[in-house]
This record gives sequence, structure tokens and C-alpha cells, in this order.
Amino acid sequence: MSNTLTRPLSLVAAIALAAIGQAAAAADLTPPAAAAAEAADVEALGPWQIRLRALGVITRDSGHVNGIDGSDLSYSDTVVPELDISYYFTDNIAAELILGTTYANIDAAGSIDALGKVGKTWLLPPTLTLQYHFTDFGAFKPYVGAGVNYTLFYNQSGKGAFSDLDVKNEFGAALQVGFDYMVDEHWGVNFDVKKLFLEPEWKVNLDGAPLSGKAKLDPWLIGTGITYRF
Repeated sequence: MSNTLTRPLSLVAAIALAAIGQAAAAADLTPPAAAAAEAADVEALGPWQIRLRALGVITRDSGHVNGIDGSDLSYSDTVVPELDISYYFTDNIAAELILGTTYANIDAAGSIDALGKVGKTWLLPPTLTLQYHFTDFGAFKPYVGAGVNYTLFYNQSGKGAFSDLDVKNEFGAALQVGFDYMVDEHWGVNFDVKKLFLEPEWKVNLDGAPLSGKAKLDPWLIGTGITYRF
């Protein structure tokens, strides 16, 4: 082959090899760059989330006084503000702690209905749940959860002939279902339902005579509010 033909072919081969080398280098760099961009997006969003809700507390209205057949209890329902704090371990797994306080009026019912109002107690029911968040529905982000509740009863008082009301602090299980609808990356609206299984022991004095029993509260916590992810 003549030198006239060999030189152009050599030049073309050199240019082709250089182009292939540059393409390979670019291919090697693309995945880390994309991964870095994704990591930056996750880091910018952060693992924390807070919600502020209006919370309806709806009790089961059941219980009894030991030794009195047909005795029952009923309780008032309330609407209160509630704050919760969530931490995302992954996009799907999060833990949520809810904080709020409310009160319950306790009334005699069933065979002891004529006794009327038994008393009033305030309660603080911090509840910790572990949640699974579904991420395949765009801005609509449903979740389910389960966890534990510990309810503290305070500022307790009897009414009328009743005195020394004492509802015992109690652990209970919690189940949860809800969703966030995200308006943008950080802000959204929330709807949430929890069921607490809560049946504390209680005691009271009636004209000096001690009574005791179980208050089967088992409340539903139904809330709606705003979400902020950061």
C-alpha cells in the first residue's frame, strides 16, 4: 500500500480511537454523576417531617364497676390540636411520634346510670408507630403503621358523691392508616386514623365506699392537618 494511502488511514484510525476513548471516559463518569445528583436531592429533602392536625378523639363507651352486674361507663368525645414528628429511615420506612393532650368526662351507665357523672380526667397519650409509606402514586402518599401507646392520666377529680378518682396509667397497642397529599416537595395535607387499644383500671370513692373497675376507652383518633417535610 502506498504511503499516500497509508497516512490518511492512520490519521482516521487515530481520530476514531480518540473519540472512542472520550466516549468511554464519559460513560464511566455518568453513573457517579447521576448518583451524586440523586443523593443531593435526597439530602436536600431530609429525613424529618412534622404535622399539625385537628384530632377527634372518639371513645368506645364501655367499662364496668367490679361486683355490680350490668354496670357500664361512658366518656365524652373531644376535638384537640395535635403535633406529630416523623423520621424517615428510608423512602418507605418511617417512625412517627404523636403528642397531644385531651380530657374525658366519665359518666355512670347501665345499671348504675342513676349515679350520674363520676368525674373528669385529663390524659396525655404519646403514641409511637412504625410506618410503611407507599411511594408509587406520585403526590398521593398512603401509609400504614403499628406501634405502642402509653397513656398518662392527670388532673383527675370526682364529681358529686364521687371523690378520689384514679384512672391508672396504661400501655396499649396502636394501629394506623393514612395518607399525605404533597402540594410540593415540602408541603402537603394529611388525613390519619389511629385505633388505640386502651383499657385502664380505675377506682373511686362513692360517699366514702371504695369502688373499682375497668374503663374500656379504646379510642379512635381521627385527624386532618398540614404536613411539612424537611
